[in-house]
Amino acid sequence: MFQITPIPAFEDNYIWALCQPDTPYCLVVDPGDADAVLRFLTQHNKQLHTVLITHHHHDHTGGIARLAQQFPQLRIIGPGAEQQRIDGLTEQVQQGDTVHLPELNLQFNVIDVPGHTLGHIAFYSAPVLFCGDTLFSAGCGRLFEGSPAQMWQSLQKLAALPDDTQVYCTHEYTLANLKFALFAQPDNAELVSYARHCAQLRQQNKPTLPALLGREKQINPFLRCNNKLLQQHWQQDNALALFTALRAAKDQFKA
Repeated sequence: MFQITPIPAFEDNYIWALCQPDTPYCLVVDPGDADAVLRFLTQHNKQLHTVLITHHHHDHTGGIARLAQQFPQLRIIGPGAEQQRIDGLTEQVQQGDTVHLPELNLQFNVIDVPGHTLGHIAFYSAPVLFCGDTLFSAGCGRLFEGSPAQMWQSLQKLAALPDDTQVYCTHEYTLANLKFALFAQPDNAELVSYARHCAQLRQQNKPTLPALLGREKQINPFLRCNNKLLQQHWQQDNALALFTALRAAKDQFKA
């Protein structure tokens, strides 16, 4: 069995560290801050073996150079479509590729999820999903480069994974996302209950992540755009139109 630990960075980022208790090796996802990772490795007496990168934004890639300097054999695996924008990748992957990590007794399937950026990818090894800034608990990423249609299609790919999938996104945005989700679908009883639960976690300074995909399908408005009642509530007549309206409303939303 492996352990996944959030390493807090910046204001609200999580760098996810995956460690095997019985090996010295560790994997991290989207290390924007090398110092935070190096402190974690020292505290847990671990050796960094692999870095997974979901997209090119600096808060996800800023630590690569120092970590590569510290660990010369480091595997740094990221999106082939964004290799021109990410210095230091040792391996480029895309939809359908499998990342084999025998030292960690793991393998990840790569899923293309354009929308937040055009080359964004996710890494899936049941039941674990590292999805960067595509799917958040109760929300989804902003469309910096892609279209609503691309992001909706990407979210549909992730929603097709099993309900027991653990969603490890890269920001503690949950409480802010929940405020919009409650505005978007005020009659969702499961959402009200989940919002209460997440508020309690944050009061205890605990992460709201990972999120459970099965629950996200019940509470996350961006995954519920096929819902006819929600379409009627927002005066839209199809899933993509509703997603587009919700994303635009969220961009303007003031809690």
